Amino acid sequence: MRQLLARQRGKKHNIPIAVLISGTGSNLQALIDAEAVNRLSATIRVVVSSKDTALGVKRAQNAKIKTEIVRPSDYSTREEHDETLAKLLLRSSVEFVCLAGYTCIVGPRVLEAFPNRVLNIHPSLLPAFPGLNAPQQAMQFGVKITGCTVHIVTDVVDGGPIVAQGAVPVLDGDTTEALAARILAEEHRIYPQVVRWFCERRVHVNGRMVTIDRHPLDDEGDG
Repeated sequence: MRQLLARQRGKKHNIPIAVLISGTGSNLQALIDAEAVNRLSATIRVVVSSKDTALGVKRAQNAKIKTEIVRPSDYSTREEHDETLAKLLLRSSVEFVCLAGYTCIVGPRVLEAFPNRVLNIHPSLLPAFPGLNAPQQAMQFGVKITGCTVHIVTDVVDGGPIVAQGAVPVLDGDTTEALAARILAEEHRIYPQVVRWFCERRVHVNGRMVTIDRHPLDDEGDG
């Protein structure tokens, strides 16, 4: 049985996904690296950036992934931008959409096209410290533990069902920059893991409750 599980887990599912970015794309790189060693169960079919100057665009191009630029400033209304983005994603035939440092609000057209299939990673243990500058919020509030959260995107910003969280301690003498760097390292660990769970059809959503079918090999360092 153990060998059978190993063979099943080693099989590449090739589920097509899109990654949306606005900045450096470090979480995009974590997904690219996971795909390269067959630990994502997905193929990144397209990377969409809200900025043509985003470093993440270069990361995608270096990995020979198709890139698209959809700038909100090119559209007269948020609805028009949302419609264009939804059409692009549907035309790309992706099954899941992963936000990776994407700074635009995802509108209802995209959420309707991909129900419970738009994911985001946020640098706090939601529901604590939603919105911008979450590590700084944590430092100012004086918490001893913070971290990151992968959640399903809804019409409430940073308010969707929680899929997974990673805890990061706040150390004596910490700076916001040092804390943010440790949180980012944890993001790079758990985001590919959650994407793989979705692509392997192991995630079940019932309202706000999310359950995950786990395998024995999950405890051996890859999930």
